[in-house]
Amino acid sequence: LVGMDIPESDQRQTLTRLGFRLEGNMAHVPSWRPDVQGEADLVEEVARIASLTKLQGTPLPRMTDGIPKAVMTPQQRRQQMARRTAASLGYNEVVSYTFIDQASAALFGGGDDATMLANPISSEMSHMRPALLPGLLQAAARNQARGFMDLALFEVGPAFHGGEPGEQHNLITGILVGNTGPKDVHGAARGVDTFDAKADIEAILAAIGAPAKVQILRGAQDWWHPGRHGKICLGPKKVLGIFGELHPKVINAMGVKGPVVGFTIWPDEVPLPRKSGATRAALGQSDLQAVERDFAFVVDAEVEALTLVNAASGADKALITDVRIFDEFIGGSLGEGKKSLALTVRLQPRDKTLKEKDIEAVSEKIIAKVTKATGGTLRG
Repeated sequence: LVGMDIPESDQRQTLTRLGFRLEGNMAHVPSWRPDVQGEADLVEEVARIASLTKLQGTPLPRMTDGIPKAVMTPQQRRQQMARRTAASLGYNEVVSYTFIDQASAALFGGGDDATMLANPISSEMSHMRPALLPGLLQAAARNQARGFMDLALFEVGPAFHGGEPGEQHNLITGILVGNTGPKDVHGAARGVDTFDAKADIEAILAAIGAPAKVQILRGAQDWWHPGRHGKICLGPKKVLGIFGELHPKVINAMGVKGPVVGFTIWPDEVPLPRKSGATRAALGQSDLQAVERDFAFVVDAEVEALTLVNAASGADKALITDVRIFDEFIGGSLGEGKKSLALTVRLQPRDKTLKEKDIEAVSEKIIAKVTKATGGTLRG
């Protein structure tokens, strides 16, 4: 056990002098030594008397050459990268309790019996948190009570939607409160808005390896402002994150002075890369002249711009590399319930320069696709 070569006679002599009674290979422990519980304790007694200074240091054999790399799961690496990115964007990390009061939990879809603790520490810690936003807002309220009105806070941790071990999910959440900076000679202070949260969530998603091609849709929980939020999706159903302005009722209930914008990311929903390693495939660039064409469509007022973008992008995936909305017009001669959306389509040939007839053919496909998807018409 200790790596010392001690003759058997010396071992027996040592134990006898310490008061142990030996019978063959059995040692009877004296009554004043209740600390001796087994063979390891006997070895320790012999080694102690023989002097532990005689021990020689022997390095253990390495299974592999060199220093092994730190073992981190892909999700742990993502959380670490999210923390670094949020800090680089100016956020301060918060570590809050996973227990909150029932009233705060109810504001964010929780507070039911499934997440209630059997023996809570206090009434303020009676339920498992359904989201990270309550803890961040409580931290913001405490800071504002001490005069810190402009805040940027984030947290990475678990949230709970049930009482079973598997009914929890990891979140990356941040909030911006107050103004983006103090007023100065160049102008008044600007309050935070939805686009500040959008820029930050996109930066963090890019840092943790989210795909670049995502969709921004409407539809979020009740604690988000109904008209000032966006849901970042990979396809129609897979939600990667939500950003936007928090509902004024929720802000008032949490005791925070607005405006307050924020974001929430579900890192477990971000797909892992298919190929391992740091290398990327070579970027293929075409040296042929790209062509841009503008289109304007008259559609119903409730039609979303994303519907036009998706329809136009699918007209010719080999040539169309980018579709952007650059104008929206409501009123005038369009009539009530109508609007005009203008978009730019970029065509990038790969093998030959596009001729006018090629461009016209793609344009007809775009018009047909958008008309079918939206029921709109090309604006003359």
